[in-house]
Amino acid sequence: MGGFMKKDETLDEAAIRVLHNLTGIRNIYMEQLYAFSNTERDPVERTISVPYYALINIQEHNEELNEEHSAQWFSLKDFPRLIFDHNEMVGRAIRRLRYRASIMPIGFELLPEKFTMRQLRKLYEAIMDQSLDKRNFINKVNSLDILMKLEEKETEGSKKGSYLYRFDKDKYDSKIVEGFQFKI
Repeated sequence: MGGFMKKDETLDEAAIRVLHNLTGIRNIYMEQLYAFSNTERDPVERTISVPYYALINIQEHNEELNEEHSAQWFSLKDFPRLIFDHNEMVGRAIRRLRYRASIMPIGFELLPEKFTMRQLRKLYEAIMDQSLDKRNFINKVNSLDILMKLEEKETEGSKKGSYLYRFDKDKYDSKIVEGFQFKI
């Protein structure tokens, strides 16, 4: 998805406008990626692209994106060949996402407000494209001390059920001020 800047807007404003126009979505995590300026990247005319990547929780937006905007989802392992240098843009976005997810809690943007440790682990496995040891992952996340364990359980996966958690943004923000480093 893409678009052009208007004369009276910043790059961020243009990215927010284009995302909203093409998807109807507002107020999500979005980050500028890189400036692509190779003079030969577009055979028609000189074009500079400044792509952004966004984290979209498809559980919340999938139906509206599919119905209203003809969105299609592809696995990162087998997405279609894109025009010009857009595959390079996707590759760079994936690398950035993996790096950011390892040092910042941006992955929580993609989870429901209440989630299980299994959901959190599966999310990080998908982002990192690797299996994570269940016990080590849980110990690491618990050591960060930024989750609130709720008394509620999710019982769809088993009779015993799994405890639900909530990301404690206030606690995380206060820990950052103290020099805390998020690392998964």
